[in-house]
Amino acid sequence: MPPRSRSGAGSATPEHLTAENLETLAAAVAEGKRATVYLREATPSLGIEAGCSAKVVSVEGNTVVISPKGVNDELPFEAEELRMTRKAPEPVKPTRPAKAAAPAPKPAAAPTPKPAAAPAPKPASAPKPAPTPAAVTSTAPQAPLAPAPRRAKKAPAGVSVTIHAGAENDWTVTVTHGAKRPGKATPVSPDAVDRAMRELGDDVALEAVQSVISAAREAAEQRIAALSKELEDARRALEALGSTS
Repeated sequence: MPPRSRSGAGSATPEHLTAENLETLAAAVAEGKRATVYLREATPSLGIEAGCSAKVVSVEGNTVVISPKGVNDELPFEAEELRMTRKAPEPVKPTRPAKAAAPAPKPAAAPTPKPAAAPAPKPASAPKPAPTPAAVTSTAPQAPLAPAPRRAKKAPAGVSVTIHAGAENDWTVTVTHGAKRPGKATPVSPDAVDRAMRELGDDVALEAVQSVISAAREAAEQRIAALSKELEDARRALEALGSTS
């Protein structure tokens, strides 16, 4: 007789994903549609309960990469660990095989007439029907399937930090994550940039920053000197006007 399936004899629908289910899920993912499956068993280490819904990310042969609800990661599961419905299908009670009808006994042959003095022989008794063998059901336990290896969590992408000095001695810092677009530039003070370069210990970067800061300081000093001279000239002009009144 055929071996007993894992989902139980007499089950109306498979308790796990079938080859037809895998084809349907793969087609839905290829068309950009949302495909959902449900976990048959719980995974306590990840906080996943049995019957938890999961979004299908990809289908590779008998392996389905999913993103379970509440888990910020993509995990591979085998088709035998997933099903299309949240609850397991109700098993159908097996039907007992009908017993074979007992063969009808053959009629006893009529006795051959003998002389009156001899008694008539007794008719032979009908043969008893042979007992019908009971159906044998295999109850041997099946070895559990080995759990699929969990995919290691992806390492974060690299980070780039860019410091920019403007023409008016305005400094900004920009952060870029991997291949994404740079974030918004954030203003920083020149002395904060100088302290950061000293902490890094990169002489080339420190020299470049200090040269820009020195040039900006020199320009500011020249501007102060020019403004001071203009102020002094204005005071002299005011004093001259006051003495003539």
